[in-house]
Amino acid sequence: MDIEELQTFVEVADAGGISSAAIRLGVSKSIVSRRLARLEAELGIQLLARTTRGAALTEAGTAFREHAGRVCAEIDLAKETILPSGALRGRLRIAAPLSFGPTHFAPMLAEMARRHPQLQIQTCYSDRFVDLIAEGYDCAIRVGYLPDSNLIARGIGPIFTKLVASPDYLKAHGEPESPQALGDHEALMQATETWQFMDGDKVISVRPQGRFKADNGVALVAAARAGLGVAYLPDCLTYEHVISGALVPIMTRFPPPPAGAYVVRPPGPHPARKIHALAELLIESFGQSPHFAKPVSV
Repeated sequence: MDIEELQTFVEVADAGGISSAAIRLGVSKSIVSRRLARLEAELGIQLLARTTRGAALTEAGTAFREHAGRVCAEIDLAKETILPSGALRGRLRIAAPLSFGPTHFAPMLAEMARRHPQLQIQTCYSDRFVDLIAEGYDCAIRVGYLPDSNLIARGIGPIFTKLVASPDYLKAHGEPESPQALGDHEALMQATETWQFMDGDKVISVRPQGRFKADNGVALVAAARAGLGVAYLPDCLTYEHVISGALVPIMTRFPPPPAGAYVVRPPGPHPARKIHALAELLIESFGQSPHFAKPVSV
């Protein structure tokens, strides 16, 4: 039985369709279809029911998926154990934030590819919450405050945040003096969210309100620069604008608590070597970045 056919079946089962699996595997849909056809012919049973909306597992396919997944995982592990020390191969699918992933994390991922020429790296940049297991990602780089989940997280460094607004907004509306005063101001937000501030050792949580929302931090920076309201954003997005004077840090007596950047992966006793290597490289690079290493001051 061909391992590529097994791996292809597992990808199609997890992705819910041939098109999605082809994108994950980096091959054409016709290649995926041929591999599936050969596997089903060898087994003499239908594993997937094709529909106009994708592909659904048959009863036999559901049972076979569990065993096929274990076989593929064991083969990947076996390959890793015989590679020279430090050499990585195979594919690493990473979900990363769109807001500053292409500018801040992409150079680190490029360095990962340079160090490991046999490793295939596929990165999806999006600010939406990616389901690692359902969408077939090996890991994700996430920033902010991690919600409770069954994922395993490894911290790679702190993320510092500021409350900012444009000089024009402050001239027209004044500066909030305390977190409670934010109720009198327009907040620029990604969604319905809670903002946290420190008052000494005490954490104050507020639920701001505003008419402008965007699912991307860069868009919120643009809105803040345009004078539409106050924004709660990481330094790595706002530092240039703070230095230039286009945005002003406000309510500095009540700083947001430090957040973090993390590599998260699905549950399991041991991470794959490639995920461990990625985390180590990010930790190494993170500490050298002037925009991540410490709070940006003016």
